[in-house]
Amino acid sequence: MADERIFAREVLVRFGDCDPAGIVFYPRYFEMFNNLVEDWCAQGLGASFRELHQERGLGVPTVSIQTEFVATSRLGDVLRAELSVLKIGGASITLAIRLVGEDGADRVRATLVLVLMELTTKRAARIPDAMRSRIAAYAPAEQSDQER
Repeated sequence: MADERIFAREVLVRFGDCDPAGIVFYPRYFEMFNNLVEDWCAQGLGASFRELHQERGLGVPTVSIQTEFVATSRLGDVLRAELSVLKIGGASITLAIRLVGEDGADRVRATLVLVLMELTTKRAARIPDAMRSRIAAYAPAEQSDQER
């Protein structure tokens, strides 16, 4: 049974993701993280980056990222990218991201801190209640209960 508090999708390791040795060049993982966050916003939270940026004037820049490279990924691998919420602050969200190989072993683990920001002022913005409740759906039950 899948954990409903995890947003997940498959990521195919493409030729352009790899270095000459045929393994993922580490900066490409950061693009995979950002793509996962963008998909989560659109599909999990119901607010695409286009809507956030162009219609609401909001951005979600990454202000901190901690990454552990556990094992290599190679051209043609299909990774399971998983995102869950560790903490919801006033304007920030702390996310856990895992990229898992077809063998079930972690390839990369990361912790990201994103801040909701008003694009015109470049200042942090409080997470709206409606968005906060959608974010909480991806947090551990005790975190979700505290934030509601």
